[in-house]
Amino acid sequence: MNKWIRFPRVEGKTSRQAHADFPANTFEREMGKEGFFGPCTHFYHSHPPTGWSQFTGPLRPHAFDSTKLQHSGDSPWDQKPLLRNENSLVGLWICREPMDHLIRNADGDQLLFVHNGSGKLFCDFGRLSIRDGDYILLPRGTMWRLSPTENEPLELLLIEASGGHFQLPEKGILGPNAIFDEAILDVPSIDEAFLAQQGDTQWQVVVKARQQLSKITYPFNPLDATGWTGDNLAVRINWRDIRPVMSHRYHLPPSAHTTFVGPGFVVATFVPRPIESDPGALKVPFFHSNDDYDELIFYHRGNFFSRDNIHPGMLTLHPMGFTHGPHPKAFATGVKHARKATDEVAVMIDSRTPWDILPDAEAIEFEDYVNSWKTPQ
Repeated sequence: MNKWIRFPRVEGKTSRQAHADFPANTFEREMGKEGFFGPCTHFYHSHPPTGWSQFTGPLRPHAFDSTKLQHSGDSPWDQKPLLRNENSLVGLWICREPMDHLIRNADGDQLLFVHNGSGKLFCDFGRLSIRDGDYILLPRGTMWRLSPTENEPLELLLIEASGGHFQLPEKGILGPNAIFDEAILDVPSIDEAFLAQQGDTQWQVVVKARQQLSKITYPFNPLDATGWTGDNLAVRINWRDIRPVMSHRYHLPPSAHTTFVGPGFVVATFVPRPIESDPGALKVPFFHSNDDYDELIFYHRGNFFSRDNIHPGMLTLHPMGFTHGPHPKAFATGVKHARKATDEVAVMIDSRTPWDILPDAEAIEFEDYVNSWKTPQ
């Protein structure tokens, strides 16, 4: 049981409320524990906490441009792995042709996010139509394959809950229907198209276990279920189904947008929403020293309102211990309240365990990203 030292004190000139009505000519910085859930202190600085003139060493932030990746292979196991730790594996893959085999992940639950394209998913549970913006959660052990729509390759972000499972976040006082109603989760159907693909044709299943691949050959299609009952399910939700929590007077932390919870990490979804309208409320993400989580964001659509020079398909990684916040131009836009709503769609993954950056990510890194916070002269 945690017994934090929690007796708030005030020293010097501060705001009465975090993220609102700052003292004149100050910049707020949050230093907290356990992401945005533990004790925290807010400092009010005379200069932007990211106003460095030089930054060297391994703590620097990273940006990766996935549009520069050269994909090959006909299986999700041919993915380009970007980040890995003991709890998760994050990768990218493009499915251009209908898969001629099935795969099964025995290492953990698999979460797919469809960046571009459309098609069909065939799995143990049946058939499911999928499109851009879909999350598809496949429980550990599910057999599945993809069939993209002609001329619409499926570009996928793959997130593995290594050795664990995905769950839904606790919504507390918001109630069970907040953000999205669980009834909105779609499940595959055992329909005519699913039954039609069954038969005595030879199929292979490529299984990943302990990060190694095994091939199992059947003289029939093992997706031969005629029915099922239970609550260990493959499910789908699209970002368009998410109704974000908002406050017109207070900028909510990114944890308020959590969509799935994995072992030692969370997956959150940023979707279009009105920007805070109260004159004194902060209108961009606050500067913060998140010392307990690595923060990864995959940019799917729109203009990310706290970043400059970021386009869809890019990823940014802010390692734990790196003080960060909005870029200077984005902060200035927020001060002017020049925008009334965001148009961004992005997937954020926050990990309690640091990630190792893998060679495929290093090959597409934008090395000058750390300098994007420098105050324009």
